[in-house]
Amino acid sequence: MAKQGAKKRKEENSRHMTKLLRLIIACNVIYVLVRMLFFYSTFTWKHWIGLLLTTAAYVIPYQQLASMAKPAYDDDGELFDGGFDMSTGGVCGYLHDVIYITSFVQIMSIISDKFWYTYLVIPAFGGYKIFGLTRGFFSQSSEGGEEDEKTRKKREKMERKASKAKIMKTRAR
Repeated sequence: MAKQGAKKRKEENSRHMTKLLRLIIACNVIYVLVRMLFFYSTFTWKHWIGLLLTTAAYVIPYQQLASMAKPAYDDDGELFDGGFDMSTGGVCGYLHDVIYITSFVQIMSIISDKFWYTYLVIPAFGGYKIFGLTRGFFSQSSEGGEEDEKTRKKREKMERKASKAKIMKTRAR
């Protein structure tokens, strides 16, 4: 019964990774067919570099997600972990975002080359996250500073209130 969750997660991860692979293949096929066959006269070396860039931006996150989704087996060959939950945020969510942004950029770059600037969202977001992380380390927090009298009294009052046992009144019948 305990292995049921692991089996379910394994199946969900398998379906999810198949869906991602189909998205990647569909975007690449559409790009190659439309850009190389229909707009072949405007296809330059820059588009080859773009195709290589999008391929790398697909392969690296997909391989990382595939390794996260891989189930784990014990020595007897029984499933004991169904893999990482792909619906969670954090690194897994960021890897999905890279794949989805890449598919958007690849398809939209058929219409206009200006859509390649959308890729700047990824390093901009990374910079934003790093800035937030470093700001926490280098900022002057109020914990080490002097506390004025009014703030101190208010804090002490709140602490006394929280430490008192709450008395519940009940009705006697």
